[in-house]
Amino acid sequence: MYAQLSGPVYGLVLRNLRDAAQAEEVAQEVLVELWRTASRYEPSRRGATSWALTPAHRRAVDRVRTVQAGKEREGRAAAPEPDYDQVSEQAEIRLEHQQVRRCLAGPTDVQRESITLAYYGGYSYREVAELLGVGPAAIKTRMRDGLIRLRDCMGVR
Repeated sequence: MYAQLSGPVYGLVLRNLRDAAQAEEVAQEVLVELWRTASRYEPSRRGATSWALTPAHRRAVDRVRTVQAGKEREGRAAAPEPDYDQVSEQAEIRLEHQQVRRCLAGPTDVQRESITLAYYGGYSYREVAELLGVGPAAIKTRMRDGLIRLRDCMGVR
């Protein structure tokens, strides 16, 4: 039995596992199982090769699933813990954003509009002046005075 079935069993298992050491182990388990259950073999139902390859395929698939599940468990166990520095940094950034929004109420409407167009809209002094219909010098003055108020509100020196 071994001489006839070991080659096909090992070949099938190796194709599924792609690892010679594991394929040898699984093939050996299958052949031992076949030896123990040989009395249940009925030649009238199917050939010996078909009878041997069915449990070989089943065991190979089981081994692939077991190995994959082990890798997934290891991956979950090795997953990095949350980066608390990053979390605290994000919280700090959010607080700064809230403070900037609150402090934007300090400058006058024309100062706030000039600052918002320049810093959040991405416009140059000249473009802000054209949008608001005033001279570039007036925009520079508005922005300087507004930024001073923002700086004082933010507590930056």
